[in-house]
Amino acid sequence: MTTDAYLAAIDRLRLRDFPAVRARSAMVESGPGFHIAGLRVSQDFWDADLAEVAEAAEEFEAELTALVQALSLRWGEPETVDLAAHLERSARGLPVPPPLDTLCGYVPRMHGWRVQGRWIGVGVGQGGREMPFQLLAAVGEAR
Repeated sequence: MTTDAYLAAIDRLRLRDFPAVRARSAMVESGPGFHIAGLRVSQDFWDADLAEVAEAAEEFEAELTALVQALSLRWGEPETVDLAAHLERSARGLPVPPPLDTLCGYVPRMHGWRVQGRWIGVGVGQGGREMPFQLLAAVGEAR
């Protein structure tokens, strides 16, 4: 996909109503007050060598940088949201509110904007060393 296609997908998420209960369809997980979409997902890396993993990481980071630049032109500089504390809470069995409970398992930090009563965030992560890289977008109710 291209940056323009990512922007169009984010715009569709921004306009979509939030469901009353958690649901998943194709590449989108939604719930009360949020949507999370996998804009791009790589292959998994079970049998990959380190050079292949590093190349994929660079590619996904470059796509994230281009997307953050495009969104910043629309909405200004993003805030950076570090999700490490939420991952630590989750690992200790403590409650983490949605969608942070899902996001923290994949993305270490997100770039976010508050737009028309909603929070829009994008980030890249990998759920584990052998797992695919994911370029994620999240939309939630601004608080």
